Amino acid sequence: MKIGEIDGAVKILRQAYKTFPVPYVTEVAAEEQRSPFKVLVSCILSLRTKDSTTREASERLFKIASTPEALSELEPGEIEKAIYPAGFYRVKAGTLKEIGRVLVSEHGSKVPDTIEGLLELKGVGRKTANLVVTMGYNKPGICVDVHVHRITNRWGYVSTKSPDATEMALRRKLPTKYWAEINDLLVAYGQNLCSPVSPHCSKCRLYAMCGRVGVKKRR
Repeated sequence: MKIGEIDGAVKILRQAYKTFPVPYVTEVAAEEQRSPFKVLVSCILSLRTKDSTTREASERLFKIASTPEALSELEPGEIEKAIYPAGFYRVKAGTLKEIGRVLVSEHGSKVPDTIEGLLELKGVGRKTANLVVTMGYNKPGICVDVHVHRITNRWGYVSTKSPDATEMALRRKLPTKYWAEINDLLVAYGQNLCSPVSPHCSKCRLYAMCGRVGVKKRR
C-alpha cells in the first residue's frame, strides 16, 4: 500500500466497520459517562478471550466492582468467579486485584492518563495502555494488537516483526487523525475478512491497494 492510499483505505474500512459487530471495549468507551477504569478492566479481560466472553465477564465484575476501591476490596476468588471463563482468569484475577490496590493507594483511585503511567501497572502492556489513553481519555495513541500488526504488514504499509515495532512505525507514518480509530477498524476487519490464514481477498475492497505480503492462500 502506498502512503497516498491510506485515506481511501480508511474510508473503505469505516464503511465496512458499520456492518460488523462492535467490540465490547468500544461500547464501554462510548458510554455517556466515559470510565477509563472500565476501559482498563475490560481491556485486560479481553486479552486472549472472545469478545462475547469479555462482555459477560466484564458485566458480571462491574456489578460488584465498578470502582478501584470496590475492586481492591474483593478477594481473588470472588474476582475469579465473576470473570470465569475469561482466558487465564486466575492470573487476571490477581492482576486486577493488584491494579485496584495500586490505583487506590498510589493514584488516588484514578487511572493514569499517560502511556508511561499505565505501563507501571501490573499486567499492562503497550496495547492496553494505548487503548486506555485513546478510548478512556480521548488522547492521541495507537493501539496495536495482532490484527493491526498483521494487516498493516500484509498491506506492505509497514515492515515490522512485532506489535510494538508496528506501533512505532505507524507513529512515524500514519496520519495522526487516524491513530485513535485504526485499532477498532482493523480488529473488526481482521476478525471478519482479513483473517490470519486464508483471508477473504475476493470480498475485500482493499485488494488493489494491498501488497498481500506473506499471504500464501486466500479465498
